[in-house]
Amino acid sequence: MKIIVFGANGPTGRRLTAQAVAESHEVTAFTRHPDEFPATGPGLRVVGGDVLDLPSVLDAVAGHDVVLSALGVPFSRDPVEVYSRGGRNILAAMHRHDVERFACVTSSVMEPGARTGGLVFDRIVQPLVAGTIGRTVYDDMRRLEALVTASSLAWTIVRPSGLFETEDVTAYAVGDRHLPERFTSRADLADCLLRQATDATWVRRAVAVATTEVKPSMVQLIWREGIRKSA
Repeated sequence: MKIIVFGANGPTGRRLTAQAVAESHEVTAFTRHPDEFPATGPGLRVVGGDVLDLPSVLDAVAGHDVVLSALGVPFSRDPVEVYSRGGRNILAAMHRHDVERFACVTSSVMEPGARTGGLVFDRIVQPLVAGTIGRTVYDDMRRLEALVTASSLAWTIVRPSGLFETEDVTAYAVGDRHLPERFTSRADLADCLLRQATDATWVRRAVAVATTEVKPSMVQLIWREGIRKSA
């Protein structure tokens, strides 16, 4: 399978690229900083480019079977457009080159009225993050979801909960649109994204992915993952 990964140099993208290479796919890692990309391996090609630059995206997508997007940016009070503008360019390139299969990452916050079952988290923590420090990121994710769901592609939207690190992939849970879980490890998110390259179960649907075996500290999650890192 010939796979191109956008957001390949982010925390999830690096995991995704390494896992795809380990499974013997032909992988193109698309990144603004190719000289800083750490992964190596047979079948891996690293391409420099900016997802906001349509010509470079058009060139990169050509010849691939599957497009996977792990694009992500840190929370900011400034307007964010990486998801929507980048997504628009990716979709345009896919249509241009007749590439059908697409999977991208947004967030469990995208599901209206979603609940985790925890009173403090549902009523205080999540509204605080979604409505203040993460508002511009989540607004742009919603624009991305609208673009993707309106397309004619064989798309899947993957929605993790709060992101954190585990060394390995766990026996994670998947579900339709939303799961009542608070956390998703990047290893599990990357694995779920990669499964979409060869599995049609979730085509034209949003799938929730959540880690159930390991649970990080809520304080560490908000500080390390919500404020300091991107997806």
